[in-house]
Amino acid sequence: MRISQILTQAKARNRPVFSFEFFPPKTEEAAHNLSETIKSLRSLHPDFCSVTYGAGGSTRRLTLDVVTKLKDEAGVVPMAHLTCVDATKDDLRGVLTELKDKGIENVLALRGDPPKGSTTFSSTRGGFQYGHELASLVRDEFALCVGGAIYPEGHVENRDLDMNAEHARLKVHAGCEFLITQLFFDPTRYFDFVAKLRSRGVYVPVLAGIMPITDLGQVDRFTKLCGASIPQTLRTQLEYAQGDPIATRELGIAYATHQCVRLLEGGAPGIHFYTLNRSASTRAILSALRASYP
Repeated sequence: MRISQILTQAKARNRPVFSFEFFPPKTEEAAHNLSETIKSLRSLHPDFCSVTYGAGGSTRRLTLDVVTKLKDEAGVVPMAHLTCVDATKDDLRGVLTELKDKGIENVLALRGDPPKGSTTFSSTRGGFQYGHELASLVRDEFALCVGGAIYPEGHVENRDLDMNAEHARLKVHAGCEFLITQLFFDPTRYFDFVAKLRSRGVYVPVLAGIMPITDLGQVDRFTKLCGASIPQTLRTQLEYAQGDPIATRELGIAYATHQCVRLLEGGAPGIHFYTLNRSASTRAILSALRASYP
């Protein structure tokens, strides 16, 4: 099923969409853990699940394997991430052909991060420089449902929110039928950026990307990579709980649940959980939300 259809049906029924993001496992133990996580979260009936994508062939095959298993074995609507990194247009066509042949209908079209050790992105010869170019390829040549990523606090390479909103407009013009935000912790950032998009004529659904905090050091690394910020009041509480994993996890669950409620009550059409291939926190949060938004 196409995610655009899921979003349209959910809007008609006045209910939010909930989805999960996983990354491909690289070891047998990680594969087992991911399998258990999917089994645990499947009972919460996610609307779809996405799988991230590695550059240079590092996890491309694994991504294809996981999205196929999600569809065929778990009965979940899958979405494959796809990036421009280290790929020619023909490379990308090859991946998209395989996805379509396997019955995968949804793709998140991304430019991708620069290789490690580099601060800027350079396109591969014969490849794409921008995510919206990939979105056009997915739409025009493969007729798949395509989504795009946005950055409510600005991209690490460009903090100008107006420019980021323009990039989002280009993605939608190129074929993106929905957008998913990078992780953030202040709902105001979401609402302000969506308002900026609407002022530019961008009206596609914008799913809010939420990462439940389980470790302060870990979330600091993620926010540094993606350009997000942690509100000072939340950081103070996390620092107070540091050294107590249970207290940190409980704080992360409580904060994310409150964040999700604010977002949904403010009009967000759904929540996309960055699970980090773990189920406990996401399960607790979504179970609470299901009680309020059945």
